[in-house]
Amino acid sequence: MKVFEGLRAFIWRDNRANNCNAYLIEGSKRILVDPGHRDFFDHVHQGLSKLKVSRDQIDVVLVTHGHPDHLEMASNFKAPTLVGMGEEEYHFTKENYAFHYKVPEPDFLLREGDLTIGDVSLRIILTPGHSPGSVCIYWPLKKALFTGDVVFSQGIGRTDLLGGNGSLLKESIKRLAALDVEYLLPGHGEMLSGRESVKANFKMIEDFWFNYL
Repeated sequence: MKVFEGLRAFIWRDNRANNCNAYLIEGSKRILVDPGHRDFFDHVHQGLSKLKVSRDQIDVVLVTHGHPDHLEMASNFKAPTLVGMGEEEYHFTKENYAFHYKVPEPDFLLREGDLTIGDVSLRIILTPGHSPGSVCIYWPLKKALFTGDVVFSQGIGRTDLLGGNGSLLKESIKRLAALDVEYLLPGHGEMLSGRESVKANFKMIEDFWFNYL
């Protein structure tokens, strides 16, 4: 699915199995956000094939957090593709989940602040709560926000998994709500487009979901 010029979305729609949405940023470098489960990569592979892009033509894989439905497939990408994930999240995932699934050794660690890949300038935002070192990725030029499992359309990430923290998630969401966002691109469910729709979604989350955090 074309979101806008330079961004494709591979939305996971199979309710029988859990997997995440993946996104392809097409600049001078190709950046894949959250490749998902290894066993459920077909929907991304098919989308890439329609674009005549092979897996080894992906320059960078960025992972929002270490849960397997976002991270696992990253282990299948080999050089020259580079893999990046949050510094704290990598160490937490390696310590707690390495015996459940293969945790890739990242080529670089994501820290709060600006990240330039080719001609695409991104901003990494640390957003703990769903997991200890979760990050969201903001693309200021396009006003696009990749939220992983922090914020969804009409929902928020769960906090009952290992390392979850409701108070931290609330503070993370408040930080995201202050951004100028035209496209909210979550790890699961449908995307939101339009500044007013995004603002209304954050307002609904504050009014309803904050009561449970």
